[in-house]
Amino acid sequence: MSITDNTIRNGVDTATLFATLDAVKGDTDIADFRFRATNTWLSGTHSRSVIHAFHGAKQEMTHRQPFAFDADHPPILVGTDNGPTPVEFLLHALAACLTAGIANIAAARGVNLTEVSSTVEGDIDLLGILGLSDEVRNGYQEVRVSFTLRGDDPDKLRSVVEQSRRRSAVFDVMTNGVPVSIDVDAG
Repeated sequence: MSITDNTIRNGVDTATLFATLDAVKGDTDIADFRFRATNTWLSGTHSRSVIHAFHGAKQEMTHRQPFAFDADHPPILVGTDNGPTPVEFLLHALAACLTAGIANIAAARGVNLTEVSSTVEGDIDLLGILGLSDEVRNGYQEVRVSFTLRGDDPDKLRSVVEQSRRRSAVFDVMTNGVPVSIDVDAG
C-alpha cells in the first residue's frame, strides 16, 4: 500500500502533513511561531502553568482548551508533591517531542508503527541547585532516552528515530541551549 492509498498512517494525516510542508515552502513566514505559558505561584514550591494562546501561521491562535500543569517538589525537596518537578517536565517534553517526530516521520516515509514507548532518565547532583558546590552544574549532568519500537523493518525504525532526534526542537534546546532573557516587574 502506498501512502496515497490511505492518507492516515500511524494516526497521522499524511495529506495534511505534506500540505503543511508545501504551504511553508511557499511562504516561510508561516513557520514563525511563538509559544507561551503563564505561571502562577500557589504556595511553597507549588505553581501552576497554563498553556492556551500562541502565535503561529501569521496569526494569534489558541488550543481548543487551556491546559493547566501543576509543578511542585516532593517533600524530600521541601515541597508538597502537588505535581512533577520542573526538571521532570523536561524529560516529558523530550519524550513527547521525539515520539511526535517518530509518528510524523514514519507516516511521511510510509513506515508502519505498532508500538512506540520510551523511558527518559536524567541525573542531577543537588549540590549545584542547593548552592553547595560551584563545581557542579544546576541542571542535568546526563539524560538517557531508551525507545522500544515495533512495526516495519528495524533498520527503518532506527532511521526514523534518528531523523526525529535531528528535527526535535526539545532535543535541540536541551543539547544546544538557548538564550533566555528575564524581565522583572517588582513594582
